[in-house]
Amino acid sequence: MEETTGYRLTLCLQKLSDAEFLKFKELLRNAPEKHKLKPIPWTTIKRTSRKDMEMLLNTHYPERVWGISLRLFLDINREDLWIMTQELKRDKQRPYKETMKTIFKYIWTQENYIHFQNEEYQVIIKKQYSALQETFDHQLKPVTAVVLGNIGEGKSTFLRKAMLDWASGNLWQNRFQYVFFFSLISLNNITELSLAQLLLSKLSESSEALDDILSNPKRILFILEGFDYLNFDLELRTNLCSDWRKHLPTQIVLGSLLQKVMLPESSLLLELGPQSEPKIYPLLQYPKNIIIGGFNSAMQLYCMLFFNIDKGLEVFKYIQTSKPLFSLCSNPYACWMVCSTLKQQCDRGDRIILPLGTDTILYTMFMLSSFRSVYANCSSKENRARLKTLCTLAVEGMWKRVFVFNSEDLRRNRICESEQTVWLQVNFLNTRGDCFVFYNPALQWYFAALFYFLREDKDKPHPIIGSLPQLLKEIYACGETQWSMTGIFVFGIATEIVAAMLKPHFGFIPSKEVRQEILKCFRSLSQGDCSGKLSPQRLFDGLLDSQEEPFETQVLDLFEEMTIDISSTDELSLAKIYLLKSQKLKKLHLHIQHRIFSEIYNPEEGDLEEFTQEKTCSFMTNFGNGALFPTLLRLPHLKSLNLYGTNLSSDVVENMCSVLKCPTCRVEELLLGNCDISSEACGVIATSLTKCKVKHLSLVENPLKNEGVMLLCQILKHPSCVLKTLMLSGCYLTTACCEGISAVLSHNKNLKTLKLGNNSIQDTGVQQLCEALRNPECKLQCLGLDMCEFTTGSCADLALALTKCKTLTSLNLDWMTFDPDGLELLCEALNHKACNLKVLRLDKSASSKESQMLLEGVEKKTKLNILHYPWINEERKKRGVCLVWNSKN
Repeated sequence: MEETTGYRLTLCLQKLSDAEFLKFKELLRNAPEKHKLKPIPWTTIKRTSRKDMEMLLNTHYPERVWGISLRLFLDINREDLWIMTQELKRDKQRPYKETMKTIFKYIWTQENYIHFQNEEYQVIIKKQYSALQETFDHQLKPVTAVVLGNIGEGKSTFLRKAMLDWASGNLWQNRFQYVFFFSLISLNNITELSLAQLLLSKLSESSEALDDILSNPKRILFILEGFDYLNFDLELRTNLCSDWRKHLPTQIVLGSLLQKVMLPESSLLLELGPQSEPKIYPLLQYPKNIIIGGFNSAMQLYCMLFFNIDKGLEVFKYIQTSKPLFSLCSNPYACWMVCSTLKQQCDRGDRIILPLGTDTILYTMFMLSSFRSVYANCSSKENRARLKTLCTLAVEGMWKRVFVFNSEDLRRNRICESEQTVWLQVNFLNTRGDCFVFYNPALQWYFAALFYFLREDKDKPHPIIGSLPQLLKEIYACGETQWSMTGIFVFGIATEIVAAMLKPHFGFIPSKEVRQEILKCFRSLSQGDCSGKLSPQRLFDGLLDSQEEPFETQVLDLFEEMTIDISSTDELSLAKIYLLKSQKLKKLHLHIQHRIFSEIYNPEEGDLEEFTQEKTCSFMTNFGNGALFPTLLRLPHLKSLNLYGTNLSSDVVENMCSVLKCPTCRVEELLLGNCDISSEACGVIATSLTKCKVKHLSLVENPLKNEGVMLLCQILKHPSCVLKTLMLSGCYLTTACCEGISAVLSHNKNLKTLKLGNNSIQDTGVQQLCEALRNPECKLQCLGLDMCEFTTGSCADLALALTKCKTLTSLNLDWMTFDPDGLELLCEALNHKACNLKVLRLDKSASSKESQMLLEGVEKKTKLNILHYPWINEERKKRGVCLVWNSKN
């Protein structure tokens, strides 16, 4: 954990001449050898100003600042400064807030790729900043706020600016007395700590007493970043702790803070990325969202500030000419990479050019341009060996879940000191205290992916680094979301265009061989035990970065069945593109979340209290009135479509049914459970049943009511209707619709399965159904009447039907209780030689002992199986999704 001492040496350093300050730096470079300390990279020392030197020393040698400074002042013959330093040492340390101001001013100016001044940045984030101010208003109520956005859009920058503004007296002055900022990436190697220990790492030795600080938690804010890069899980726990002094596993301390068990009256401000949001968000209590959406209209201003006005306008116009490039540059980090790459081209006198924009092409151009700026005259063999060491560091860290590296990590991977300096100079690496991190986490994923293209047959297996098939399995079948960017980069680097870019500088890139390895891996995954766990959505992301049609077709043709969970408009757009190309797809389970849009507070749209009220968003009605259906339902091999849990409006149902009636649509199984289908929409579905190939239809858990089912019944009697299975459980039906259903059973010889469970059928309805079962024209094989609110009075009708209906082999009476007399009638019928029932779903344990003996006797004499609630797995399969609790769903 980072420690800060708060000592102020700036006054002394400002009194040095330029020559003396340079001598001070040279002596500081050699000081670690004398005192057995970890060295600070010379490039870092060399570019550090007087104003920033204090921060540099505090960061690297928090407990040795005074001793080192005193010796160095004597070594450059400045005894006056040695005396002055001694006096400063005796002074009371400055307050915590002033320390944070110095630290975050240094971070803002030295570790920020945005390159904006405060005033310019404030214009760009005006809406988000207003939301931040209003979210933490003057009322001393605990608040949890979440900053959301994609990788590289500036979430951490936004939080660091907020911390700097608080420490400078420009934000939350009447709200928070203490704001603690933690980068959680530094906790990955700490197995146990206390919150007290964590806080003390930010406070000076004689700073404010911790007990006094925590005595008023309403005036405390915790800012936490780096959840995407934690190597341990923060799940919903019951073993949490309220004692902030107690040493506990790190995840318990963080979990207790997040779930408001520890210091519940304090406030939280979190940064969550795409990987951490689904894991962390459900743990939070009433979170308020602030979206960081990239540059948008600020891109032109950024370009002019990065270059000069004229050159910046030229670069901006160039970016505008390419829609993919312009889209990429809405991401601040991507825009910085583009500008850096173009600047290096200008510096070399090259023509400004960037190929069409995919993530991989952009990262490759940036890497090549930066690499060439230093090693342009080296051979491809030397360059390959040099780059390979950096890629090995990246991929080793990925497999070990390490994102902060020490000097030993670099030495072990054969990165020498001169190369460390270069990687820092070209912004591949950055310093964090006396350690190193990749300049942006996405850069680590890129270099990790590149490792698999630089390997050679002569290389020895690495004990930690997994093979490419192992990597792909982790990402696409085992739910390793943290590595998803690496998977995208593997697909992108495997393209011919990227391989051609890399070859002149690093030698042969085995792109074709890697593509074959990818195909082999996915063929194995699609056929093995992992097939049900595969994530097509992540696969689509990789294919989007590939953009090679033949390879896309080869990959997609491996899949005959897919399960897709869509939670955003971007995901739906992507699914539409690649489902259309999935020509071999036969079965699709599609779950589109009912509430997929994170509600974003915009201060221009109204009161904050109104914003916090929950709103429901129907996804399909908000996306082109079901525009996805022409894509899905015309897939040549698609036979089964599962839309359980997707909200379908009447217009969407109408669009769906118009496609179902097309001759090219071959869907035979349509599962529309819990889709909020109305009576009117049910009528639309009914009209399509005489003109489509659907044989199995599930409408369970929809408010069809009697009106909707009666519309169905009119069509089901039509000779062109081929429906074999109809599931209507939980559709708010009553006795009133049973006459129509009975008429269907007497006329429709195709219908074999009818499920009416969890409806108010009652005795009169059962009587009408049993009358239909006795009709010789009835060919029903399976009938579900579980939880249908009828009584023992119906047992006589059921008993008679069992002896008359020759085709009925399965009857569901689960969750129903009958008197002994009624059960005796049923048992007599079950023993009758004319009864062909094979499965009776009934809870024997709910009956009297005498009745249980009767039922057991029936089982012994016949081939009948009496089971209680045996179809839970069947129902889950029908739904086609694993329903996971989600606070936003």
